[in-house]
Amino acid sequence: MRFIDRRAALTGLLGGVAAAALPVRAALAQSNEEAAPLGREWASMKWRRGIEGQRMADLGNGTFLNPIMSGDHPDPSILKDGDDYYMTFSSFESVPGVHIWHSRDLVNWRPVTAALTKNIGSVWAPELIKHAGRYYCYIPARFPEYRSNYVIWADRIEGPWSDPVDLKLPAHIDPGHIVGEDGKRYLFLNGGDRVRLTDDGLSTDGPVEHVYEPWRYPDDWIVEGFAPEGPKLLKRGDYFYMITAIGGTAGPPTGHMVIAARSKSIDGPWENCPHNPIVRTRSASEKWWSRGHATLVEGPAGDWWMVYHGYENAYWSLGRQTLLDPVEWTDDGWFTAKGGDLSHPLPMPQGGQAVPHGMALSDDFSTDKFGIQWSFYDPQPDEKARLRRENGVLHVRGKGKAPVDCSPLTFVQGEQAYSIECEIEIDPGAVGGLVLFYDRALYAGLGFDAARYVTHQYGIERGRPANPHGRRMFMRLTNAYQNVYFDTSPDGVNWRRFDRGMEVSGYNQNVRGGFMMLRPGLYAAGDGEVRFKDFKFKAL
Repeated sequence: MRFIDRRAALTGLLGGVAAAALPVRAALAQSNEEAAPLGREWASMKWRRGIEGQRMADLGNGTFLNPIMSGDHPDPSILKDGDDYYMTFSSFESVPGVHIWHSRDLVNWRPVTAALTKNIGSVWAPELIKHAGRYYCYIPARFPEYRSNYVIWADRIEGPWSDPVDLKLPAHIDPGHIVGEDGKRYLFLNGGDRVRLTDDGLSTDGPVEHVYEPWRYPDDWIVEGFAPEGPKLLKRGDYFYMITAIGGTAGPPTGHMVIAARSKSIDGPWENCPHNPIVRTRSASEKWWSRGHATLVEGPAGDWWMVYHGYENAYWSLGRQTLLDPVEWTDDGWFTAKGGDLSHPLPMPQGGQAVPHGMALSDDFSTDKFGIQWSFYDPQPDEKARLRRENGVLHVRGKGKAPVDCSPLTFVQGEQAYSIECEIEIDPGAVGGLVLFYDRALYAGLGFDAARYVTHQYGIERGRPANPHGRRMFMRLTNAYQNVYFDTSPDGVNWRRFDRGMEVSGYNQNVRGGFMMLRPGLYAAGDGEVRFKDFKFKAL
């Protein structure tokens, strides 16, 4: 029997073919785009690029290309206030939350404030309105052990906003505010229900009533479930119009849809629109999946639009993004959506004025971006006491043992491909790093202590190879079309690829539930402090 020394054989083989091996190696390399696991059929879509290369809907040529708010901006509630528009979204377990954005043309948006600063549970589908000169936001929220609907208010949109007032509505979500022909205020709720409010809007005035049976799709449509939710109401002419979402907000791409009904009285009867569904993803080959949860709004020039959310084809991990669709009123007093599948540029709304769109996501920690950009996941009341900014360094006191229990600092971003980079220094006994965080049971990332790396994948802590850098290193996380890889450096100049890559397209609602996105962020765990410096974000 002949034994072969595999190392010697391999050395001889490589020596004999070294000249040929180099071009073969180069030929086998691939770009981020070529390695993308999903979504390549839409690679031809091109957006205008703004701050840090982030995509912009406004193409600069009189047209726009959806989304108007990329990344996780679901359940949009929009308010027209004179020439200004304000919009907010579900913020789930992230606190501060209920972020309010401002526009004057419906396409370009800038951040204003985070109106909710207390943790009242997972926030679903708030409703932003103005009544008698005061701003209100109605907020459904839930902890595992308690759920309700709340209201906060402010005399200026920038705040300060009040503490949440519990409306004691535990069985409903998705409030939609309207003033009836009787001058009274009402919240319409999921399931076709309604409750009257007191005149100040800060408590209920009577029982919940069932007032509407929504239009129902044929039984052979492929959907997630009936689930009528997100009622949004307006008065136009002689009619009250109610726009409702049905079909389930995730699940099959063809499930979610927009329907409408109208009545001459807030008490009904409600007549279903003959054009239902107004909006629906009809094929999973379309660019936008699960389109629904719409609000109608009058444009700057008096034309009409709908904002609603949808998942980007192949990118459930980005969450539900905000879309803008032109609306046409018909001679019979109904309306139809005119934007098709929203995969092509559409004419910009007329008459508005663009504000600078978006914000920089890089942070040198010289100013306080907590709330506007950064939020804790499911924080305790005193969570912010863990943070301290000093001389361009963010100091974060460790908590827990890993991302699962340390309330990471995360933010929303809307790119299919991007990198984040930061200089990180840890105290002895601390663990810190970069993370992609869905929830405490599903996350990915890379951290380190003084002696070893810790690899986070599938929401668990896995490999712990030796850390050659000690307690300080530069770390880069790249999420390239849902392929994730890491690089580390002792000096920010000489980088080395970490030998563990990941694919994260499955880190999403349809796998885990919760309706969120995979958020990039920072984490600090263990004993002592983790210091973050010169955080950089770049769209790829």
